[in-house]
Amino acid sequence: MAVLAGGRGRRLGGEKALVELGGRPLLARPLAAARAAGLDAVVVAKAGTVLPDVPTWIEPDEPTHPLLGLVTALGHGGPVVAVACDQPWITPELLRALADHEGPALAVEREPFPGRYEPLQLPVLRDALAREDSLRATLGRLQPAVLGAPREQVASVNTREDLAAAEHALADGPDATAGPGPDGDGAAGAGAAAATPKARP
Repeated sequence: MAVLAGGRGRRLGGEKALVELGGRPLLARPLAAARAAGLDAVVVAKAGTVLPDVPTWIEPDEPTHPLLGLVTALGHGGPVVAVACDQPWITPELLRALADHEGPALAVEREPFPGRYEPLQLPVLRDALAREDSLRATLGRLQPAVLGAPREQVASVNTREDLAAAEHALADGPDATAGPGPDGDGAAGAGAAAATPKARP
């Protein structure tokens, strides 16, 4: 599994992977979920990024684009379950479902991460990166399967407001892997496992 940590994190004040949520770096949460799922994890980041002692693949300094980490990870060969470092609510069950899936798949419709990607997708991904296309536009070209997981499980922490809401969710709920509910108030049940893939139209 690859945890993508190449973003600059300007809206969180820098070094997004090390911003603390509930007394732990954001990065620690997807790494812990990977371990619980029995998956080997590597962090994909830019040179000079301050990281804990974890296996790391270095992506180029430019461009600054979410696709760069994914392309870098796939360049090492083999399928990759990719997760953003700012997705603290990912569950081991969801990661395991993606890892076991036959072929490319997303956890949630139109959400690029977490997702299972394969080397056969590299031509499209590299072309999209060269064009600096958006992630969601690129997903339209890839047409992966969708597992239909609860959207709360893939919520990201991108801003200080997101971080405050996540801290509130942790304080309200005993399950530290449960994300904020649809209204952002309180913890959603993270015990819901990833569903079987939805048929695409």
